[in-house]
Amino acid sequence: MDRRNEAAESREGLLRSYDKGERTPMRMSLENAYRSDSESDIDATDFLDRDPLNHQSQPAVQAYGPSIELARLRRSFARRSKCFFAILTILIIFWTVVAGGGFFLYKVAPVDGMSPPWYPTPLGGTSLKWQDSYKKAQALVEKMTLPEKVNITTGTGWQMGLAVGNTGPAIHVGFPGLALQDGPLGLRFADNATAFPAGITVGATWNKELMYFRGKAHGMEARLKGINVLLGPCVGPLGRMPAGGRNWEGFGADPVLQGIAGALTIQGIQEEGIIATIKHFVGNEQEHFRQSWEWGLPNAISSNIDDRTLHEMYGWPFQDAVKAGVASVMCSYQMLNNSYSCGNSKLLNGILKDELGFQGFVQSDWLAQRSGVASALAGLDMSMPGDGLWWGKGQSLWGPELSKAVLNGSLPVSRLNDMVTRVVASWYQLGQDDKSKFDGEGPNFSSWTNDKMGVINPGSPDDRDQKVVNKFINVQGSGDEAHSIIARKVATEGIVLVKNEGILPLSKDGWPTSENHEINMRVGIFGEDSGAGRGPNVCPDRGCNQGTLGSGWGSGAVEFPYLITPAEALLDAFNKDRVYVTNFPSNDPPFKTTPVILKQQDVCIVFVNADSGEGYMAADGIRGDRNDLYIQKDGEGLIVKVALGCGDGQGSTIVVIHSVGPVIMEGWIDIPGVKAVLMANLPGQESGNAIADILLGVVNPSGKLPYTIGKSLEDYGPGAKIQYYPNAAIPQQNFSEGLYIDYRHFDKEGIEPRFEFGFGLSYTTFDYSNLVVSPVLPKSSLPAARTPGIDPPQYDDKIPDASEALLPKGFRKLKKFVYPYITSTSIKKGPYPYPEGYEIKQTPSEAGGDEGGNPDLWNNYATVSVDIKNTGSVTGKEVVQLYLGFDGVKGEAKEIDFPRSVLRNFEKTELESGEKQVVEFNLTRRDLSYWDIVRQNWVMPTEGSITIKVGSSSRDLKLTGWY
Repeated sequence: MDRRNEAAESREGLLRSYDKGERTPMRMSLENAYRSDSESDIDATDFLDRDPLNHQSQPAVQAYGPSIELARLRRSFARRSKCFFAILTILIIFWTVVAGGGFFLYKVAPVDGMSPPWYPTPLGGTSLKWQDSYKKAQALVEKMTLPEKVNITTGTGWQMGLAVGNTGPAIHVGFPGLALQDGPLGLRFADNATAFPAGITVGATWNKELMYFRGKAHGMEARLKGINVLLGPCVGPLGRMPAGGRNWEGFGADPVLQGIAGALTIQGIQEEGIIATIKHFVGNEQEHFRQSWEWGLPNAISSNIDDRTLHEMYGWPFQDAVKAGVASVMCSYQMLNNSYSCGNSKLLNGILKDELGFQGFVQSDWLAQRSGVASALAGLDMSMPGDGLWWGKGQSLWGPELSKAVLNGSLPVSRLNDMVTRVVASWYQLGQDDKSKFDGEGPNFSSWTNDKMGVINPGSPDDRDQKVVNKFINVQGSGDEAHSIIARKVATEGIVLVKNEGILPLSKDGWPTSENHEINMRVGIFGEDSGAGRGPNVCPDRGCNQGTLGSGWGSGAVEFPYLITPAEALLDAFNKDRVYVTNFPSNDPPFKTTPVILKQQDVCIVFVNADSGEGYMAADGIRGDRNDLYIQKDGEGLIVKVALGCGDGQGSTIVVIHSVGPVIMEGWIDIPGVKAVLMANLPGQESGNAIADILLGVVNPSGKLPYTIGKSLEDYGPGAKIQYYPNAAIPQQNFSEGLYIDYRHFDKEGIEPRFEFGFGLSYTTFDYSNLVVSPVLPKSSLPAARTPGIDPPQYDDKIPDASEALLPKGFRKLKKFVYPYITSTSIKKGPYPYPEGYEIKQTPSEAGGDEGGNPDLWNNYATVSVDIKNTGSVTGKEVVQLYLGFDGVKGEAKEIDFPRSVLRNFEKTELESGEKQVVEFNLTRRDLSYWDIVRQNWVMPTEGSITIKVGSSSRDLKLTGWY
C-alpha cells in the first residue's frame, strides 16, 4: 500500500487538491508570488520580503501595503481558469467583509500585541552540562564546507527521505543526515510500533513514574527504527480552549502538570539517545487560522499574550523542558504578538536562548518558517521540511538561498556556525555518535509506502531507484519488556471515575454471592465506541471517528498495531457461566423494533466519544477544533435512551467516555439510571483491557481530571471560545484573561463546575493529616545574580569563497530536492536592511544563567510533608496535590493579582488498606515566585505568608499551611 496518497493529506496542513494532474496541497492553490521556478531569480538580498509580516513590528505591513497581496493575486489570476478567478473573487469579498475593510486593514498596524526586537542570537555552548558536546561539535564544524553547513540546517524537502523530516549530511566530516519523525504518542507511519495512550491520558494518570517509562519506551522504539529526532512531547497547546483540536496531544490544562509530564517524558526519551522535541513554542491554542492560507487567509492568527502570562502560563512547561535538557524546540505556526513564532526574535533569542538558556536547536514546524535570513537572525536553526512557503515545490527559503545569504554578507557567518553547532552538539549530547546504537544508515522504515521495496525520495519524479525501504523490524518489545505493558498501565491509570453510586466495581462473576438470583446477570454493551468499526487504521492519520476512539487525528496520531476494543475485552473478562453479555456496537440500536435488547438488561454499559485533531483535515463536520463540547454522533441521545430503558427502568447504566477533552454532561448525568461515569480519555492500543480492569475492579481507579468539566462552554469564560471566524485580515486573538484559564477561571468567578480539575474517585477512601511546612532557605525577593556561564565556541567567521558552494560538475540533481548548491559565483553584495533593533546591545536577562534559567530558581526553599492513610478496604493509589495561594502581595504601587489557587506539585502514592505514608514535596524559588513585568525577573513575595494547600483536587483542599 502506498502511503503517499495518505501523506499528501497529512503533516501540518495538507489537503487534497488536483492541479495539472498532480496531487498538491489545497493551500497551494495560490502560486508562490515570492519565488519563481528558477532559484537564480531570487537573490538572498530579498531576505525580508519573503513574507512582509515576518518583521518584528507591524509597520512593515504598512510599508508594503496591499501591493504585494494584489500582485500575488494578479499573478495568480493570470495563471488560473475563470472558475478559479471566481473562487478568488469570492475570497476577496470574504476577506473584505470579515475584516471590516479588507485589504485596507493591511495598512494599519494592530494596536495590541507588539513583539520587540532582540538580536543577535545568543551563542550555544554556555552550559557546563553541554561543554564536551560543544567541544566535539566545534572540532567537526570547523572542518565543514559551506554546503555541508547548509545541509545540516535545511530540510531536504517534503517526501525527500524516508522520514517526515530529513536533513542532508556532511559527508566529508562523517556527519549523517538526520531523520525527524512524529510524534508525541508513538512513531507515525511506522510498522510494528506501539500506539501509546495520548498525552491527555498520561496527564490523567498524575503518575510521574509512568510519564517517565512511557517516554523511555517511546524513545527506544524511535532508536530501533533509526530515528534521530522525535517530534514530541507536546505541551502547547496548553488547553486554554477546551474545544481546541490538539489539546489531547498535551498533558492537561495546567502549566505545572504539563511541565512535569513533559520533562519526565523528555528524560525517558533522551535516555535512549533520541533527541526529544518540545512543541509548539508558543501560543498555538486553536487550529482555526493557525497558519497562512490554510483557512483562505494569507496570514496566520496572532496570539497576543502579555509578558506575565507568557512566563507563568504558556512558557512555564517549556522552561521545565529546557531544564530537563531537551535538545530541540519546535516553534509554532501562528504569530505571537504579531510576529510569526519562527521569526520572532524576542521569543527565540530573548526568552528561549538567553533567559531560558536553551542549548539545543530550534526547528520550525512544517512550513512554519515564513522568511529566509530574517528567521535565521531571529533564532531559527533548522528549517523543516525545507520546502519554503509551499509544500512539495522544492523552493526553499534556505538551501541555496542560505548559501547566497552567507556569501553576500546578509547572514553573518557566525550565525550560520551557531546554527550548525547547535545541531551537531545535540547529536553528540545524546550519544548518537555511538555506532553500537546508531548505525548512521537512517530509518529502516518508510513513511510513504508499506511495501518492502520503494524509492528513498518519492516526492521527486526523478527518483526511480527501487531499494529496500521497509525492513519491518518489530520494536514493541516482548515478554516482561513488552511496551504493551506500560501502554496498558498508562491507559488504566488514565481512566478517571467521576461518578459512582455503588455500582462499581462489577464482579466478573455477576451477581454477588450473597444475593439470590435465579438467572445469570445480563450485561448489555451499547455504542459504536465499544467496537472495532472498520478498524483503527481505515482513515489516514486517524482522520475519522468510527469504532472505539483510541486517539485524536493528525500528525500526532500513529498506525495501530492492534486495538483491543472495550466489547472484546469485556466479553473475555466476564465469567461466561455466570454473566450473559450482549454487544450492540451502534449509536442507533433497534430499540423500537426490538425493545427486549434494552429491557432485559440488568446492567447497561454505554460507550460514547468526542473526537478532534489537526486542522488540515475534517471529520464528521469538525475541522480540527471541536464545534462544541458535546458528545458526538448523538451519543448523548444514546445515553438518555439507555439510562431510561435499561432493565425497563430498573437497571443500572454505566457511561464510558473516550474523549479528547471535557464534555458537557448536563443533559443526562442526573438521570437516576446513570449510576457511574468514567472519563477514559484516549487510551491507545490497550483500550479495552484498561477499561475492563477498572470496571471489574482488577485495578482500583486512580486517575484524576487533567482539566475542568464545566456545565457549559460559557462557564469557561470568553477566552475559552474558539475563534471560528476571522476578526481581521490578520486574525487577532487577545489572551486578555491572562492567568485565568480552566480551574483558575472557575475559582475566580465562583462558578461551580460539574467536576473540578484534579478530581477523581476511587474504590477506597483516604485520610489527610499532619501537614508540615519547613523552610529550607530564607525568603528573598530576587534570585541570585546571574552567572556568566562558560565561553561558547569561537570560529573564524570569514566569508568563504563562492566557488565552495558551486554545484559540483556532473552532479545529478533530483527535481524538488533541496540542495545547498548555487549555480553561479556572481553574488550581489550589500548593504542590507537588517531588522529594526538589530544594532541594539541587549542586556542578558537576570532571570537567565543556565538551562532552565537562573540556577537559583531551581533551589528548594521549602519542604512540605503530609500523612496519607488508606481508610478503605482495598488497596488504592491517591494523587496528593499541592496548590499555592498568594494574598495581598504588593507590587509597584498596586496589589499583584493572583489566582485563588495554583498547582505547584503532586505525588501519587499506593497504599494498602489501613496503611499510612508520609508524602513529601519540595518547593523551588520559581514555585514560590511570580513574574514581575517591571523588574523582568521572578520575584518572591517577602512580606506576609504564602499559603500552601494540600488535597485531592483543586476544590478539595483538605489541609492548609504557610511559608
